[in-house]
Amino acid sequence: MDRSVHSLLKENNFMMRLEDVLSEDKIPATEVERQYYFIDVAKQILEDKEKEAGRKLTFCVNTFGCQMNARDSEKLIGILEQVGYVQADSEDADFVLYNTCTVRENANNKVYGHLGYLHNKKKKNPHMMIALCGCMMQEEHVVETIRKKYRFVDLVFGTHNIYKFAELLVRSLLSESMIVDIWKDTDQIVEDLPIERKYSFKSGVNIMFGCNNFCSYCIVPYVRGRERSRKPEEIIAEIKRLVADGVVEIMLLGQNVNSYGKNLEEPMTFAQLLRKANQIEGLKRIRFMTSHPKDLSEELIDAMRDCEKVCLHLHLPLQSGSSRILKLMNRRYTKEQYLDLVDRIRAKVPDISLTTDIIVGFPGETEEDFLETLDVVRRVRYDSAFTFQYSRRTGTPAAAMEDQIPADVVKDRFDRLLAEVQEISREVTARHLHTVQEVLVESINEQDASLVTGRMSNNTLVHFPGDASMIGTLQNVSLDECRGFYYMGTLV
Repeated sequence: MDRSVHSLLKENNFMMRLEDVLSEDKIPATEVERQYYFIDVAKQILEDKEKEAGRKLTFCVNTFGCQMNARDSEKLIGILEQVGYVQADSEDADFVLYNTCTVRENANNKVYGHLGYLHNKKKKNPHMMIALCGCMMQEEHVVETIRKKYRFVDLVFGTHNIYKFAELLVRSLLSESMIVDIWKDTDQIVEDLPIERKYSFKSGVNIMFGCNNFCSYCIVPYVRGRERSRKPEEIIAEIKRLVADGVVEIMLLGQNVNSYGKNLEEPMTFAQLLRKANQIEGLKRIRFMTSHPKDLSEELIDAMRDCEKVCLHLHLPLQSGSSRILKLMNRRYTKEQYLDLVDRIRAKVPDISLTTDIIVGFPGETEEDFLETLDVVRRVRYDSAFTFQYSRRTGTPAAAMEDQIPADVVKDRFDRLLAEVQEISREVTARHLHTVQEVLVESINEQDASLVTGRMSNNTLVHFPGDASMIGTLQNVSLDECRGFYYMGTLV
């Protein structure tokens, strides 16, 4: 640490003056160096607090929502660990951070419920701090609710300034009032900050942030901002570092990976990025999500066919099989275009496993519209599908639409769809029975410690006898028994 910084931290028995620590003439100019400066400051503050407490202070990060949030949480955990906090197994911790999702309003209610639970804990623990970040915090009415009803929260920030976490943490540690820092948008992408991966052998890699699609039911573009792509050389360099650190499988992440590269100074397509990643020595598997059907190109299909490291799994959200409903959803493709896309994908990648998302009960959906969805399900025959009852999301165009569907009708359609999806999925999953498949071992089986659990290239789960030494390795496994949605196997 710089001597001038260290002397500031020593001042008054480590009790620092905020104005000194935040003096711009002492803070490095580049964003990465700036955040490492604040990591060092936070370390010294924490040391002082630990002396007072007579113990190490702990943290817990609770993540809601998608894989983008999960990746963001790895970054937050990395900073907290570098500062000196020790990770706890539960919310009985000194620093509790909720990385929130707001896709559905019940997700918001879950967070409020958790905050109510934490309030009593904080009364008993003078060292406890509570922080909130993520998509939910990008909604103005949420922040106002936090300010008024949950005044015991210490720090609130959103999706655009996660890379500022160390700086925000220092401000919060040195403040006696709630710190709120919400940005409406950003064009910044900051690299090379600490990160703590959940798995040693696989990792998500952000290739872009934000979304430009504005589906009428979805709040994401309003809380994640507009699309911005990382430079390909930075992505490739990150993957190479991960591989050197033992990673064998990466998941390329974006709200719509098919739009990658459109805003770069030197445009690059997602297909071109895939081919570059496929050339990285030591990398075994490449996954990606999410793909929007409207702009999944023939070039990308060719890349999936040609790149041997790209897994035989594609998540291709349908949402509805009715062209009329798709138009109301602002999905910008028709039922016929979607089915044609599936045919073209399967013509070039015959072994592909297709999964999807489907919403039932969108405003204005008739029984005929629903039957169109069932028709697509029967024709495509998905390996699995995430099925949802339409949830009215305040702030989206769909929430204001007329002809909201009664709950009992939605429930009936959902049950019928789920039964169809599950029956087909069982049949489709069984197609690899009595074959030998390569499986990436991910963990000890949760129900039987004599077994390990892994995934095939097509994302299907396999359980077979093994031990912890196999975790992170690729094993050839005979698929002896299909149990609906997973296999029991034996090592070959």
